[in-house]
Amino acid sequence: MSSLWRTTQVKASASMQEAIEVLNNSVIKLVTVIDESEHLLGVITDGDIRRAILNFKALDTQVTDIMCYEPITASETDGKRFVMALLEKNKLQHIPVLNKNKQLKNIITKDSLLQKSKLNNTVFLMAGGFGTRLHPLTHSCPKPLLKIGKKPILETILESFYQHGFNNFFISVHYKAQMIKDYFSSGSRLGLDIAYVEEVTPLGTAGALSLLPEQDAPVIMMNGDLLTKVDFTELLSYHHDEQAAITMCVREHEYQVPYGVIKSNKNQVVSIVEKPTEKYFVNAGIYVISPHVIKRIILDEPLDMPDLINKCLEENDKISMFPIHEYWLDIGRMSDFERAQSDIVNFF
Repeated sequence: MSSLWRTTQVKASASMQEAIEVLNNSVIKLVTVIDESEHLLGVITDGDIRRAILNFKALDTQVTDIMCYEPITASETDGKRFVMALLEKNKLQHIPVLNKNKQLKNIITKDSLLQKSKLNNTVFLMAGGFGTRLHPLTHSCPKPLLKIGKKPILETILESFYQHGFNNFFISVHYKAQMIKDYFSSGSRLGLDIAYVEEVTPLGTAGALSLLPEQDAPVIMMNGDLLTKVDFTELLSYHHDEQAAITMCVREHEYQVPYGVIKSNKNQVVSIVEKPTEKYFVNAGIYVISPHVIKRIILDEPLDMPDLINKCLEENDKISMFPIHEYWLDIGRMSDFERAQSDIVNFF
């Protein structure tokens, strides 16, 4: 029996930050909260973490504040068919296995019982930008082909999706398009199926979607200059569960005001807060877009994602947020490019 399940364990005194680190570093995407005798006190899923982030829970929040106290569990004596039935009935990906004393003895994953299948969803990667903030590097090379470590940025992105079961890719190209096409070709070298759409003139962050063939399943769209460890299968499941038209990935961003902030009523001071910290959700450049939204986009007409989202809101479509707690880096500036060179060793 594998001991990987032990990597999921934290004590009840652990913080949400510690739980995030366990979730990101463990192959099994579940956190188990145990006492000193390894009795199971509760579990924390990826969804629990993301809901806590959406509710602006602090990273030092104790895990007991966000965990599920009564998780579905299996017994050591339960057979595989019974465990699979439990997983299917409760729509779970993992289930803790307890002995007769309620001590944690294993975690069974759905993938271990059922061979993981390939996903048919299209992944649409935006790789047509000029990369002007990375001059002079991008004078002779498009940004997606700049090497982070030993591989181009875009190759690392493609491999990340492949590891999550995605095989069908469209890449939108414009600046130095032929260099990108020549490097990746049909994708067969990487075991992938890659096709291209070419923007004759730049179409914005959403307009190139109009160049895709008709889609019958949600499309994951991502900028071709991002490094991330986002669980793309979890993102797709979230989009499905939310029944959203568009799901956009967001990151929490903190900004400390460098001055004392005054709250007032007309000309009267009500309170003063010294250098407060404000929290916001910012766009992470990763989306899941349902087919009916793509059909609305006018062929070859420039369109940016904020405008597309606003149009969807006008149509009363549901736009969901998927908060990212995993590693994420937008390689937009030279400082980001330099940071990526060290991060690639630690995270990929």
